[in-house]
Amino acid sequence: MRATLAALLLLMLSLSGCINTGSDSAEFSVDEVEKPGWEVGDWWLYTFETAQFGEDTARLVVTEIQEDEGLYMLGISSEREAQRHAVVNHNPFLGRVTIDSLSVYENGEPQQVFNFPWEEGEEWRFTLLGEYWAAETTGSYRGMPVVEATSSYGHTMEYRFDGSHGFLDYFEWKDQEGNLLFRMSLTSTGNDYTGEVWFIRATDLKDRLFEGPIDGEATDTFIDTGHPSGIDFDYYVFFIDASLPQGGTGTLSVRDHTGNSILTRTYTAGTQSQELATIPSRSDEYTLEVTLTGGESTIHFMIAGGIENYWEL
Repeated sequence: MRATLAALLLLMLSLSGCINTGSDSAEFSVDEVEKPGWEVGDWWLYTFETAQFGEDTARLVVTEIQEDEGLYMLGISSEREAQRHAVVNHNPFLGRVTIDSLSVYENGEPQQVFNFPWEEGEEWRFTLLGEYWAAETTGSYRGMPVVEATSSYGHTMEYRFDGSHGFLDYFEWKDQEGNLLFRMSLTSTGNDYTGEVWFIRATDLKDRLFEGPIDGEATDTFIDTGHPSGIDFDYYVFFIDASLPQGGTGTLSVRDHTGNSILTRTYTAGTQSQELATIPSRSDEYTLEVTLTGGESTIHFMIAGGIENYWEL
């Protein structure tokens, strides 16, 4: 009997290092396949969540491999999601991705979001979503490295890289108060995708929040000089979030230098609306004019110039 109990005790001690503690195990462990080689048509289906738009699902798809440039092109199967990214900038994993390290591009420069080979405690820095991040590989979860990062604004990111599927399993971005800004969760993966895919190279032109009441009319301007690459925009993508409680009213208009209106909206009391759409672009200087009544009324206006990339695989 004593011998049996002693054997059981030794067995329990030998297994104690394998008890889950929120990560894969007590020891750092990641899948052997760390940095994959993508092929055209590879896809990952994600559920996307944002503060502005709620939940949506779409596939990220490898559309091109530019061997001479050392780049993959990554698009999305939803034109609407491509437009949202263009103006709200919530999905950083679209467009150019380097073959050697899967670095994504921001402001024309590759950013090292993934730190191959993964090592626990490794620290590095990069720019993403308009913020400068200090990142660390803090552990592993089911064979996936876990990265936690903090930005210069006090925002936080946490994400996991799934080596077996070759890309992100989970990505979450929150503000300094813990409010969700963007989340993507992997649902399924595959290859040989067939269908339409989009990516819109965008340049922010104006992002302005108007709060009521406004005495008279508020004005602002923005200039379209084309994309920094020297290419003219195909169109503008705009997003308007209007909130006018009972008693509030508002108007919004965008005019070119000759006074011609390219966008006009009128909002009545009780309006709660969000609008995402495109309008034709033309190199020019524009004037934004807003009227707004009601102490709790707001109109948030965002507009970006976009160059559309489209594939049919």
